[in-house]
Amino acid sequence: MTQPVPSRRQTIAHDIRTQIAADELKAGERLPSETTLASRYGVSTSTLRSALALLQSEGLVEKTHGKGNFVGHASHRHTYVGGGRTHPDSNEVGPTLRGTVRTTRLQAQGPLVPLLRVPANTELTQFLCIHNEGTSPHSLARIYVPSDLPLKDLPCEPPSCRAFGTRLAEYCPPPTEIRERLTARLPTHEEAETLRIGSTFAVLDITRVTIDSTGRVIEAALLVLPSHRADAYFITRAAPTENRREG
Repeated sequence: MTQPVPSRRQTIAHDIRTQIAADELKAGERLPSETTLASRYGVSTSTLRSALALLQSEGLVEKTHGKGNFVGHASHRHTYVGGGRTHPDSNEVGPTLRGTVRTTRLQAQGPLVPLLRVPANTELTQFLCIHNEGTSPHSLARIYVPSDLPLKDLPCEPPSCRAFGTRLAEYCPPPTEIRERLTARLPTHEEAETLRIGSTFAVLDITRVTIDSTGRVIEAALLVLPSHRADAYFITRAAPTENRREG
């Protein structure tokens, strides 16, 4: 049976992949410009960009807006545990992720209104958290909290921003329920730029809502994790049953 002939896109990606594996191109090294590479391989810039997008989807190349394409650093897979921040069988789920946090005030609009169950224009605090493994962005989270929510000792960096967006500081009253929805989708242009991934590479989109004993939503977190860098781990435990005597 005749083997299919690889496309120019696949051939270029294979060549650059081989150079990276042979350490001819080192982690963090800037690749030649897309125009230079297209000329070197004798293809159009669109074909060259398609080849680079394939490498970006594999985590081998990272694109930084306005700076160019760089050889990616070795990336570890991290585990997001539903409703928590550590794997149930281990306190260590991978290398440490460091986060940067930007806090802003805004008014609830659009999908935030039903998500947080608040009237339109309700004052919210938004925590925008970008997690990094070394110098490479790993994941991002947008966390929303009603501004009038009483918090106990809210830290400068909320725990939600420490690892995959776990819960914020202590609440009054404390949370009693966490609801999570996991979907896979393509990243937005902003997300692809922030996470340095190709626009055709799937991300895990986790929407988590935390509810207190009064039924009020006290936190909504929107988490975006590149699918080649993270696993989502969920556990369901059956409710205990009472032993019944047979008559």
